[in-house]
Amino acid sequence: MARPAKYVKDVVPAMSMRFNGYANEMKARGEDVTILSFGEAFFDIPLYRFDTLPFPELYHYSDSRGLVGLRQKLAAYYHGQYGVPVNAANEIIVTAGSKIGLHMSFMALLEPGDEVVVPEPAWVSYSEQVRLCHGNPVMVPFDVPVEELGEWVTPRTRAIVVCSPQNPTGRVYTRDELRALHAMAQQHDVYLIADEAYSEFLAEGEYVSVGVDDPDKEHTILCNTMSKNYGMSGWRIGYLISNPRMMEQLLKISQHLMTCPPTILEQYLERHFDEILEITKPQILDIVKKRTALADYARELGLRYMEGTATFYLFVSIEDSALSSEEFCQRLLSEQKVCIVPGLGYGASCDGFVRVAVGTESMERTRAAFRAIKDLIDATPRAYADLAERESGRELAFAAGD
Repeated sequence: MARPAKYVKDVVPAMSMRFNGYANEMKARGEDVTILSFGEAFFDIPLYRFDTLPFPELYHYSDSRGLVGLRQKLAAYYHGQYGVPVNAANEIIVTAGSKIGLHMSFMALLEPGDEVVVPEPAWVSYSEQVRLCHGNPVMVPFDVPVEELGEWVTPRTRAIVVCSPQNPTGRVYTRDELRALHAMAQQHDVYLIADEAYSEFLAEGEYVSVGVDDPDKEHTILCNTMSKNYGMSGWRIGYLISNPRMMEQLLKISQHLMTCPPTILEQYLERHFDEILEITKPQILDIVKKRTALADYARELGLRYMEGTATFYLFVSIEDSALSSEEFCQRLLSEQKVCIVPGLGYGASCDGFVRVAVGTESMERTRAAFRAIKDLIDATPRAYADLAERESGRELAFAAGD
C-alpha cells in the first residue's frame, strides 16, 4: 500500500478539533455536554433573502481576488476602522476563511528548512501549517517578552507570527510591542504574519492593527476574517492584505487552491455588509463583557489565568493539578460533561493551562463549568503527586542500597 508523505504523517491533529469531536459525539448520543471548546461566538443574526442576490451569477466563479464590491468594502473598513490604507485592486484577496489565508502566507514565504518564529501560547494550527509547508516552527515559550523574540531569529527565519488579540489568552499587543516587532522585521528582513481574526473583540480602547506602523505593508501580511467577526464561522470567508508584490504570489496560490471563494456567500456579505456589522457589533461587546464577568468569577473561585482582556477565551491555569492538560480535559469531559481544550495544543510551555471559550453557552452553565474546573484541580493536587514522587524516589534509593 502506498504510504502518505512523512511530513503529513508527522503533523498532529488540531487539539481543539479533537475535543470538539469528542463533545459532538457525546451530544449525538443524547448526552448534555457544556461545550466551551468551540472557537466561535453564537450571535443572533437574521437570515436575509438569497433570492435577491444576482442571478445566475451566484452559480458561477467570481474574480479570483474576490468580488470587487466586497474587496472595496473590506478595504474601506480596514482604513476607516484601523487606519491601515488598503488598495482594493491589488492589496487584498478574499479567501475561504482566514485559516487558509494563513496557510497561503506560509506557502508564499517558505522553502524547505526555512523557519517561522511562533510565540506561545500559539493557536493550534500555526506550527502544523508551517510543517505542511516544509518549514520548521521555532516555538518560543510564553514567558519570553516580545522585545526578546529577535534572539530566536536565525538566518533561516522568514517570518514571525503575531496574533493580536491572542488566541487563547485574549492579550492585545501594545503599540510599543508592535513597533519592536516591526524593527525586528526590518533588521532581519523577515515578514510579520499578523493574525487579526479577533480584531473586533475588545471591550474598551482602540485596537492597533499590525499594519498601522507599516502602511505600505512592505514586511507585513494581515490575515482577518468576516466569518469570525460576523458570527458566521461556518461560512469560511476571510481575507489577506499585503503589498502588491506579495499579493501577486498569494494570488497564484489562491487560484491553484481555491479558484475563488464561494460566490453566493461573497454576494450575500457584500450586500448586507453594513447591516450585519450593525447587528453584530453590540453583540460582540456583550460577549467581551461576558468574558470580563466570567474572569472576575474565576478569580473569586481562586482560579488564575494568563493576562488578557479581549476575545472570548480565558487561558486558565491548572498548574496546581497533578494532571497534564490533556488528562485534565479528558477527565473533565468524561466525569463532568464539560469540554475545554488542553493548553498543550498551544505549545509545550502551556501544558499547565486549559483554554475555556465563553461565547457559546449561557452564563449559568459557564459558571458551573468554572466550578467543575476548580473542583477537579482541588481533587488532583500537585502536592500529593510531588509527595508520591518523592516517596517513590526514596523507595528506589533504599532498594538500590540493599
